[in-house]
Amino acid sequence: MTRFIDVPTMSRLVQDIGVPQFIGELADVIQADFLRWPDFDKSARAASHSNIGVIELMPVSDAQRYAFKYVNGHPGNTQHGLYTVMAFGVLADVATGYPVLLSELTIATALRTCATSLMAARALARPGARRMALIGNGAQSDFQALAFHCHLGIEQIVVYDIDPQATDKLVRNLSAYPSLEIIRAGSTEAAVRGADIVTTVTADKTRATILTPDLIEPGMHLNAVGGDCPGKTELHADVLRMARVFVEYAPQTRIEGDIQQLPEDFPVTELWRVLAGLEAGRQHAQQVTVFDSVGFALEDFSTLRYVHAQAEQRGLGQQVALVPGADDPKDLFRHTHAGSSRAVMRRVA
Repeated sequence: MTRFIDVPTMSRLVQDIGVPQFIGELADVIQADFLRWPDFDKSARAASHSNIGVIELMPVSDAQRYAFKYVNGHPGNTQHGLYTVMAFGVLADVATGYPVLLSELTIATALRTCATSLMAARALARPGARRMALIGNGAQSDFQALAFHCHLGIEQIVVYDIDPQATDKLVRNLSAYPSLEIIRAGSTEAAVRGADIVTTVTADKTRATILTPDLIEPGMHLNAVGGDCPGKTELHADVLRMARVFVEYAPQTRIEGDIQQLPEDFPVTELWRVLAGLEAGRQHAQQVTVFDSVGFALEDFSTLRYVHAQAEQRGLGQQVALVPGADDPKDLFRHTHAGSSRAVMRRVA
């Protein structure tokens, strides 16, 4: 049987744990897996692109578990009452190939993305960062704000979006955290002025230049999240040239990240090497650092592993017959005729 986590169950799990605690614990799990980087069989995700979006499969495995995520990115979906990004994933046992978890990952991906941003900022941002600019106030922005406020000490966030209703949503959702000061800005330029950290999380599938060199101040850490597929960028190429750039998995980021604008030999550092102490992160206080984040399958592996453990601990989810029973593993045909075993769904709790 396979444990199934649907949207209501994931929502309950997050509420039981609490959003800030979920983010913090997940960041630690992701970092622990990044420190095992050589143990994983890795590849760039397989992507099917159209002029309106992308559908991707993201696989990764170690000696015990295999995981994949199905995820899309369709910026125009909001015009039809649909989310821009939707995902689900599977965690399987390498020894048998059998799936142990089938889970929604739309909510969980938002949490793992901000947890990864947090992990990177802990390693790269200047100590004592207190002010963050948040450019793009859509579905991911609330999670990014909470991650940096609750776990990095950000006290003030200056927000801007070309859609004022998106900013209204962000302010409304974060009103439950009165210790976080939120300031509305009238432009990207106004938002980033004086920021220690700048997070860009825009959705349009276009070669955008949300940040240009004239906006960058010495010592800034840029958390570039929105540029995550070919033809989609947020940073002017000269911003990258003036900074020390860090990525998740270079073969994938060179295709999908902001560094797609630059030659193949442009120097970047994979973040796991910094976490493992093999490479330097920020080299001095005035250096500009960029985390060119596109999302990598190992982060989803960690998320599925964390969700599976937490759901088991709390008795959450359903046990579903995703794979036929094997009373006689040489007889699959018996499942096709009357009297064969029927797939059943049983709620664990």
